[in-house]
Amino acid sequence: MSALPSDLEIARAARIRPIGEIAAEAGINADALEQYGRYKAKIDPARLAAPAPHGKVVLVSAMSPTPAGEGKSTTTVGLADSLARAGHKVMIALREPSLGPVLGMKGGATGGGYSQVLPMDEINLHFTGDFHAITSANNALMALVDNHIYQGNALNIDPRRMTFKRVLDMNDRSLREVVIGLGGPTQGVPRQDGFDITVASEIMAVFCLATDLADLRSRLGRITFGYTYDRAPVTVADLGVEGALTLLLKEAVKPNLVQTIAGTPALVHGGPFANIAHGCNSLIATQTARRLADIVVTEAGFGADLGAEKFMDIKARYGGVAPSAVVVVATVRALKMQGGVAKDQLARPDVAALEAGVVNLRRHVHNVEKFGVTPVVAINKFSSDAPEELDWLLKWCAAEGVRAAVADVWGRGGGGDGGDELAALVAQAVEAPSSFRHLYPLELSVEDKIRTIAQEIYGADGVDFSVPALKRLADIERNGWGSMPVCMAKTQYSFTDDASRLGAPKGFTIHVRDLLPKTGAGFIVALTGAVMTMPGLPAVPAALRMDVDADGNPVGLT
Repeated sequence: MSALPSDLEIARAARIRPIGEIAAEAGINADALEQYGRYKAKIDPARLAAPAPHGKVVLVSAMSPTPAGEGKSTTTVGLADSLARAGHKVMIALREPSLGPVLGMKGGATGGGYSQVLPMDEINLHFTGDFHAITSANNALMALVDNHIYQGNALNIDPRRMTFKRVLDMNDRSLREVVIGLGGPTQGVPRQDGFDITVASEIMAVFCLATDLADLRSRLGRITFGYTYDRAPVTVADLGVEGALTLLLKEAVKPNLVQTIAGTPALVHGGPFANIAHGCNSLIATQTARRLADIVVTEAGFGADLGAEKFMDIKARYGGVAPSAVVVVATVRALKMQGGVAKDQLARPDVAALEAGVVNLRRHVHNVEKFGVTPVVAINKFSSDAPEELDWLLKWCAAEGVRAAVADVWGRGGGGDGGDELAALVAQAVEAPSSFRHLYPLELSVEDKIRTIAQEIYGADGVDFSVPALKRLADIERNGWGSMPVCMAKTQYSFTDDASRLGAPKGFTIHVRDLLPKTGAGFIVALTGAVMTMPGLPAVPAALRMDVDADGNPVGLT
């Protein structure tokens, strides 16, 4: 049996159409389109002739991720293609990939097989430069802050109480803790600093939650980057540089238009991680898609305990994009791994392991129901799946009262029929009555919001706050920030803050080690366990297999 083609080989063999054709079919008027070459473009929402947003949102989430793979982006693309094939006017809204994971372990974020967005190599690498603009804006802010301190420090900023870091779109553990300003009086004021990855920057979160350019400028001005010697917060507006930061982002904030292998239009824009940030594409892109399509298929990072919860409690709260249906992606392989099977044994049929691991899917599905939204389970098919395993999982879903379908969108996507059954179930769910609700009211204290998420979504017995976290809680209340929603920073691999505890654990406590007020983005980040805002590269980075051929074509991208 011949080997299956790689994602890159499939992408390179696909027929990609001029982006102007895709735009015209999507109803994008020519003066709103700004082309970046033949196959990419930006859309200026201010010039768009389309009416006010009306499209319904389908959110694609998943069970807890494992090294076995779940295929959330692949399912998102395949589902949208299948909805379009059924006659619906559809648009996709996805996040942009971060270069760090592309070169590291996770790989790209453009889908897979015959359910991909194109051009996959350009999207996975530099794309239209949005992340470079966000990185530049973040680092310009910190250069201006340190220059202000050096030039006399009129704002009385305490260098020991800086809460904002420089960023780089790379996994680089060596930059987590650094010392700057060494070398004498002319080199600046020495202080301890560090780097986050760009997707963890508050400017990325602001970028993705802003409703337009004016709101972007306002949110940038509200960012708190540190405190004075008197422990009063200092903002970007206090420094007077929100205009300069907006100038650096004015082109990047326009959504990027690309296409799937089947020709479905896709907006790929913004990219905060869901384990350390809110994990959703830009609100501007989602609302733009809603102006152009009847159904918008979007996704939120990692499992439903992270990205989906944040979509519901942060993005939907700020942007009015409550989903009409939520798809929870699962695979037989990943469920068996949740049930204790080693990765190298997953190809062996094992219904008992599947039964042991399905508790993870059950908790995610029932969590979605707590938001008043209809869940649909998408069983993303792998070639190693045994018929008896797929049949067992479908029967389990039926017994749970959950709609479910097997989706073969990796192998039969690209306009094929691999996602037709899933698309039919999702179309029904979108039209069904729903009563969307947030998990908690903003009037709750920050401590109670965290406790509600931990108990209701993770299944924890309670929450343990460190002494620094308790001090930060007091600061948050004193500064009047207690009414903001909470963004949990937690390992993606477990409902707990311990990545090794799979399945659906019980009898555990969530440990909050610190709280970071993101006053521009408008949420409080709760750091739990050992989660880090600057990842490291693995022992064998994906970069080792990457290259270009003699014609300059990419090699080794996945």
